[in-house]
Amino acid sequence: MSTEKALVLIDYINEIVHPSGKLAGKGYADFISRHGTSEKVAELLAKARQGGWIVCHVRVGFDPGYVSHPENSPLFGAAKKFGALNQDAWGCEFVEFASPKDGEVIVQKRRVSAFFNTELDTVLRVNGVSKVYFGGCATDLAVQAAVRDAHDRDFAAVVVSDACAAASDEDHQNSLPVLGKLATICTVTEV
Repeated sequence: MSTEKALVLIDYINEIVHPSGKLAGKGYADFISRHGTSEKVAELLAKARQGGWIVCHVRVGFDPGYVSHPENSPLFGAAKKFGALNQDAWGCEFVEFASPKDGEVIVQKRRVSAFFNTELDTVLRVNGVSKVYFGGCATDLAVQAAVRDAHDRDFAAVVVSDACAAASDEDHQNSLPVLGKLATICTVTEV
């Protein structure tokens, strides 16, 4: 399949966005519930699939021994202590509303950006992608990091704002003007 467009969905995994996930207490599940984000993500996925885009599902996770775990990270440092983000456990499975279909790309990451030490750049380039649409959690962290990297790799980046989630409305809203300096901002309806 060759297309100029790709959808990259980031960190819609149980550990982060499911109400029973170990990180759900940070506010992500509540945000998604209040804003209908799951429905928006499902709608965006349907549009991308219908359009024949490359669809990439990105998830953060660490090996069960936490060998690749960044102990000094303010964001991920406590994961090992709490047994969170174990790539082989339920927590790192994609939530139902964002689950991959056969043939869609799954990218495993170990840091904030979807591009850092992953095959994402290669997948996009091999498939002739020039425009990348982003949705994910969290708007102010993983989405912002990926958009910055996409911009610097000369992809046209588009942030689908209502397919993104954050720990709070403030975190989400404060990120959009910054992202707008590097990407086009739109809604699922506008895609």
